Amino acid sequence: MNQAELIWHNGQLKPWAQATVHVSAHALHYGSSVFEGERVYSTAQGPAYFRLAEHTRRLFESARLYEIEIGYSEDDINAACIELIAANRMQSAYVRPIAFRGAGGLGVVPNDGSPVDVSIMALNWGAYLGEAIEHGADVCVSSWNRPAPNTIPSWAKAGGNYLSSQLIGFEAKRGGYAEGIALGTNGLLSEGAGENLFLVRKGRLVTPTTSAGILAGITRDTVISLAKDLGLEVEERDLPREALYTSDEVFMTGTAAEITPVRSVDRKTVGVGKPGPITRALQKAFFGLFDGSTADTRGWLTHVPLVQPVTSQPARELSEAAA
Repeated sequence: MNQAELIWHNGQLKPWAQATVHVSAHALHYGSSVFEGERVYSTAQGPAYFRLAEHTRRLFESARLYEIEIGYSEDDINAACIELIAANRMQSAYVRPIAFRGAGGLGVVPNDGSPVDVSIMALNWGAYLGEAIEHGADVCVSSWNRPAPNTIPSWAKAGGNYLSSQLIGFEAKRGGYAEGIALGTNGLLSEGAGENLFLVRKGRLVTPTTSAGILAGITRDTVISLAKDLGLEVEERDLPREALYTSDEVFMTGTAAEITPVRSVDRKTVGVGKPGPITRALQKAFFGLFDGSTADTRGWLTHVPLVQPVTSQPARELSEAAA
């Protein structure tokens, strides 16, 4: 994972090493941050953000839940995201906007005058789960549950929420798995440590509801839309753990994970043990948005104007991912 030369920090482009915060920052002690994960893809028309406006809107929704005043408009943040990629002359990237409470006292409830810092960084980052995007990931069901409703808001993409994800991920790695899947406090399926979950059963696509303690993922929403375009029936409903072991296909979605097949759960083979036809069709439709084989009928791409074309290694060759 290689960072870009410049980072956008509190309204200015700065060298990466100069975008620093104080150790007394409220977010460091209490997790009071909200953030987004976005991807820029290399296209025939140059670099393009995928669903930039929706990501920025969710950043502001998360901030509203935690009463974090970002201090910029959504248009400001969108423009800053575009400026960052152009200034770094990147053809593809993973982009992380973050708003967090800075240095302004150590009380759990921040002072009224507590500052909020806003930064945007860009990285060269390939597939989140590596080669699993091609061959399928081996995952497990974690012993850690997602938080119960009305504890912390799962719809917010907040820093503190991901302490739960770390526990799930650590347990999975220790067991030799690529990723862990969490259940809700009701024992029903929720989501992965950093991904939403989809199952294919008898040609129908099913996924846990947004009330199952999950982050309402933008890639999740994308897959539901693309599946309907392909004529697939999509159902959002409660799902028991055993559905993982009896489904024909399972895959996970997220900005970092994109569409990653699952080939086994708890060392039980999913389907025939390799990515199935529906997973592959959805991968092809998704990555086709960036190579032009899938029409962008919904205006999901925001192109970034560069001063002049440059030759750079993209985060990952999309043609390989869609194979």
